Amino acid sequence: MNAPVRPKTASAAMSALKMAGVLLAFTLVFTGLLALAQKWTLPAIEASLAAEKMKFINEVLPAQSYPYDNDLLADTLVLPPTPELGLNAESSVYRARRNGQPVALVIEAVAPDGYADEIRLILGVTQQGVITGVRVVAHKETPGLGDYIDLKKDKDKQYPWILQFDRLDYPGVPDEEWKVKKDKGRFYYRVGATVSPRAVIKAVHRAMQFVVAHRDELFRETAP
Repeated sequence: MNAPVRPKTASAAMSALKMAGVLLAFTLVFTGLLALAQKWTLPAIEASLAAEKMKFINEVLPAQSYPYDNDLLADTLVLPPTPELGLNAESSVYRARRNGQPVALVIEAVAPDGYADEIRLILGVTQQGVITGVRVVAHKETPGLGDYIDLKKDKDKQYPWILQFDRLDYPGVPDEEWKVKKDKGRFYYRVGATVSPRAVIKAVHRAMQFVVAHRDELFRETAP
C-alpha cells in the first residue's frame, strides 16, 4: 500500500512565501535601478546620436560653403515610407535656413540594388537643385573592390569617387547622362566594379527627381 501524501508543513509554506517576497523585491529594485540608469544615460545617448547625425550633415552640407543659421535637427520634415527614395520606413528631411529663408536640405535615400545588399545614402541639395554632397552611410559592398563608393574606404584620396557629385547642377544634367561612362553616361567608375557605382548613381538620380517633384513641400518657407 502506498503511503499517504503528506500536506506541506506551515514552515515550508512560509519559506516559499519569503522566497517569493525576496524575488519580488529584487525585481522591483532591479527595475527601478534600470529605469534610473536609463534616465541618467538617455541625454548622453541622445547627444551622441545628434552628434553622429550632424557629422554626416556637415559632410554633405558644409556650413562654410552653404551658410545657414538654424538648427537642422529641430527643423525637420518626416516623410512616410517613400519608394522613390528606396525607403520602406519613415525618414527625416533636415532643412537649412538663413534669416528664415530656405537654403538647402539634407535627405536620406537607399540604393536597393547594390552588389551585396542595399546601400544607404545621405545627400544635400540646394533650393536651386545643386547637389552639395553625397555620402554612403551604410553598405556591404566588396572590400577593396566596390567599396570605393564609401569616402572612408576609397583608396584614391586625391580624387575620391563620391566627390564627383559635389556642386553638380541637377537641372543641367540630362536624365540620360545619369550613368557610368561605360554605359555612355557622365560618371567615371573603377574598372572591375560597376555594380556599386551604378546603384549609387541611380539612387541619387531618383532622389533628385523626388526633390524637384516635391520642391514646394520640402522647401517650405515657414519654419515649423
